[in-house]
Amino acid sequence: MAENGEVYRCQVCDNVIEILQGGEGELVCCQVPMTLLVERNEDTGQEKHVPVLEKTDSGLLVKVGEIAHPMEEEHCIDWIEVKADGKIYRQALKAGDQPQAQFDLDPDKVSQISVRSYCSIHGLWRS
Repeated sequence: MAENGEVYRCQVCDNVIEILQGGEGELVCCQVPMTLLVERNEDTGQEKHVPVLEKTDSGLLVKVGEIAHPMEEEHCIDWIEVKADGKIYRQALKAGDQPQAQFDLDPDKVSQISVRSYCSIHGLWRS
């Protein structure tokens, strides 16, 4: 059973989906069951993936990695997502962009906040 907020990837065509409303049944793409992505929160390799939050004058800046993540055609951060008090904010990125996103919300006025980023090669990350 898929649950709200889970992210799945097709190992054949690389489609990525997020569950908005969980339900029974198997998620299938390209006639193959989709893979549930496990959120990781600790960097182990050379590239850094864990989102880093920074309060700015205009809200919340999220940078991916202590050291900027590569943003190449074949290896980049596809999106950054902030969930704040039940609202979801997401910024899509592409090769050549900076691995960061600015969100217009005051982290001091939010009681619950979580941040995720998705790397095209290394999957889903959370801080």
